[in-house]
Formats: sequence, structure tokens, C-alpha cells
Amino acid sequence: MKKIIALAGILALTVSCKTAQSSSGNSLKDAYKNKFYIGTAMDLPQIHGTDVKSDDIIRKHFSSVVAENCMKSMFIQPEEGKFFFDDADKFVAFGEKNKMFIIGHTLVWHSQLPKWFFIGKDGKEVSEEVLKQRMKSHISALVGRYKGRVKGYDVVNEAIMEDGSYRKSKFYEILGEEFIPLAFQFAQEADPNAELYYNDYNEWYPEKVKTVVKIVKNLKSRGIRIDGVGMQTHVGLDTPALQEYEKAITDYAAAGVKVNITEMEISPLPSPWGTSANVADKVAYDAKMNPYTKGLPQNVQTEWENRYLDFFNLFLKHQDKIRRVTLWGVTDNQSWKNDFPVKGRTDYPLLFDRNYQAKPVVDKIIDLTKSK
Repeated sequence: MKKIIALAGILALTVSCKTAQSSSGNSLKDAYKNKFYIGTAMDLPQIHGTDVKSDDIIRKHFSSVVAENCMKSMFIQPEEGKFFFDDADKFVAFGEKNKMFIIGHTLVWHSQLPKWFFIGKDGKEVSEEVLKQRMKSHISALVGRYKGRVKGYDVVNEAIMEDGSYRKSKFYEILGEEFIPLAFQFAQEADPNAELYYNDYNEWYPEKVKTVVKIVKNLKSRGIRIDGVGMQTHVGLDTPALQEYEKAITDYAAAGVKVNITEMEISPLPSPWGTSANVADKVAYDAKMNPYTKGLPQNVQTEWENRYLDFFNLFLKHQDKIRRVTLWGVTDNQSWKNDFPVKGRTDYPLLFDRNYQAKPVVDKIIDLTKSK
């Protein structure tokens, strides 16, 4: 009986390891180790070790991890002064155990924020001074707890609109543009050695690029640390054009910071933005926006693969400017894109499929490094 149990354990381990393999047996992190970090986001099932197959993939293929949700303010400090670090502690421990470059996400963001953050005890909006103190307290507690362990933070997330204007968040309404320098200052004080980033989506829009570059230069002129700009890279098959994306990379790098590709996935599904479908006709609309429930047609699969290869070729071309390339999730079944922007979609945006298998494009991405 003991022999049978032992054999079963060996077989289980073999199957588990096989899920993490590309068909060649090579890994992304080994292929890119002299280029830039290759990372992925981790959510609770992986952090707590209940998604064992995903954890196998992460250990094999990725050299960096980012907290997808557990470090957001609504989870870290759900009530003022009451911090919940259990999940973040486990996340950091996983990264340390596996010798990974650990990223914290995110310190200041208008979304997924506890309701108390902007409201005083009198039920009214807080003053500038109170909000500054709350920001400092939150950032100091989180960054200070992991000082020297978490290597970089998305300090401010999604503060600039596509036209280059500031998002009219409560941070902006109460503190004005100064909330961004304050956030970076507080983070720098809490851990002078952690890398600090500004992170955003649609990060290739020319006017947004100009404003972010202006912010970078302003921080540097004031002696406030900023090490990188995070380009989220939530992209599709058509937009952005590779040329405009490349220009954004070079513009950010010219401002004196590294570029981080922070939340990458490529959706092969049609975008609902600008579609002529009648949203009121929900059944027809949902069907049109969810066309590949049984898998991708070969021509779409090929287009999707080529799009990934184009982006990775671009990253390799500018590897001197790029610190990290992070995928926003491990497998397709985990991706947030299955429910955004239309609930119930079946999307295929990541490098590993719903059966935890590496897609053929993984080996092709690895092969790119052989000539770069």
C-alpha cells in the first residue's frame, strides 16, 4: 500500500509539473533573465496555495510577482486605523521564498478605496490636512511593513485622463495636483530604497503621455523619487498601433525613468467601444461581444499570436529602457477580461489556457530572445 501511495504521489507531482511546462520545457524567466523581469499578477487562490497548478506556472515561468488585489486600500485598511495584512503577508512570503522581484499595487487609487477615506467623523468631506494625514498614515503603514522586501510600488494609479487632464477624483478635488507629489514623498520616506512608479492605462494617448512626462519631470526637479512609469498594456488586436505605443515608450524613457509593462494582456475579442450594436437589444449585443465561447478560430488565434510577438519584439528592441514586463494573471480562466466590459464573456488574453497549459506562443516568445 505504501508503494502505491508513493507512486501516486510521484505521478501527481509529474502531472503538476507538466502543466507548468512549455512544449520545449524552456521557461520565460530563464529566456529573459538578461533582458528584463517577466512577471505576473497573483490573486488569493494563488497566494493561499489553493490554485496549485497556477503556482507551479508562476514558479517556473516568472521572475516577478505583483499583488493583483490584496494590497489595495479597501482590503489593507477597511476601517480607519484597522489594518489587514494577512493576505499581503502571504503574497510577500511567496515572492521571497521563490526569489522574485516583488511589486506592491497600489498605494493611491480612486477606485477600490474604503468609503471612510474622504469622510470625517461629522459625515462631511475631510479637509486638505486630514486627507494628507490619512494618505501618509496608509502609505507609511503599508510600505513600512514591507521595507526592504517589496522592491517596487505603483504609488499612484490612473490619475490622468486620455486628454491629459487630471481625473476629477476626490484626491484631486481636495488636494489638487499636489496629491501625486505627496504620495511619492510619503512612499519615499517609508522606504527610501523601494522603486516608485506612476501607473496608468491607455498610456499611449499623446496628451496623457505629455502630462505624465510633466509629472515625472516635476517630481525629479523637487528631489522626489520616481523610478518608472507603468504602462498597463490592456490591449486588443487593433489598438494601439505599435508605432504610437513605441513612441510612448521612448517618450517616457527620455524623461529619465524606466518603463514597466505592468498589466499586460491581449484580448482577441471585439471591443464594444464604438460598436454599432444596439445595447438595448441585450441578447444580440452580448452574443456579438462573446463570439468565441468554444475557442478561437485559427485565423484569430494566428492574429492574436502575431500581436503578442510584435509586442515582445518591441520590448526586446527597447530592452535598455524596460525594467519589467508583467502579465495581468496566469491563465485565461482567471482573467478579469472574462467579465469586462461585458459580463460572462469567454476571453483568451493570457499565455496559459484554461487547462493550465502553455499556449504555443510561449515557445515563440522564448525563441525571440535567441536573436536579440
